[in-house]
Amino acid sequence: MMMSWERQVSIKSKRELEIMRDAGKINAEALQAAADATKPGATTAEINAAAESVLKKHGVYSPFLNYPGAYPYPASTTISVNEELVHGIPGNRVLKEGDIVSVDCGAVYEGFVADSAISVPVGKVSEEAQRLLDVTEESLYVGIAQMIAGNRIGDVSSAIQNFVEGKGYYVTREYTGHGVGRQMHEGPQVPNYGIAGRGIVLRPGMTIALEPMVLIGTPATRVLRDQWTVISYDRSLTAHFEHTVAVSENGPLILTLLEDGGKPGRKK
Repeated sequence: MMMSWERQVSIKSKRELEIMRDAGKINAEALQAAADATKPGATTAEINAAAESVLKKHGVYSPFLNYPGAYPYPASTTISVNEELVHGIPGNRVLKEGDIVSVDCGAVYEGFVADSAISVPVGKVSEEAQRLLDVTEESLYVGIAQMIAGNRIGDVSSAIQNFVEGKGYYVTREYTGHGVGRQMHEGPQVPNYGIAGRGIVLRPGMTIALEPMVLIGTPATRVLRDQWTVISYDRSLTAHFEHTVAVSENGPLILTLLEDGGKPGRKK
């Protein structure tokens, strides 16, 4: 989600990173529950409820719920279907075979935020939809690979942009990744496009929610009447993947993996 920003970059201690990893495990478990609930005939409200049940089990809450905007955001996740890029509000929409669904979730644990997102197929999807999912997810890991101490934000951003555009797709210009920690939105802002060698230097202890948002037909978007849901301007398919990642002396550390180190979102 992208609304207000806390511009200050916060460097986390070793203990704070451990807490954020614990938050990340919970968030990954919630996303896995959401993925397991994503099937033909399910509603987006049911997917949100599956994620919420995990948060409640662990005694944590989502920073998305009641997040300020045109009106307080009404759910613990954002669930966006097909042409909906981000910030879709869960409700009575019934999923059908061939849809793709993006679920973004946050968890606040001991005062620290984990933020991550997955996009999953509903049943059997078209080759075009599956390729979009594969490219978007891979672009996330291409960006993560550049999150090395001494690199700059532009190195991360340009790597994502070059990979996505090299596959014939587009990255949005209006919505970006961001620092995360005690606040859901901290500095730095991390676009999915940019110039290598530009931007602030990455330092150990920085934690960033990196989130490629990829569109098939256009980089342009618009916001629906609900004042939250963002769609592709031409209503072409979109996808969204996100991890909270820490910069360390030994390379990037993904904080929003499952307990066993696996990626959330794989269907059982």
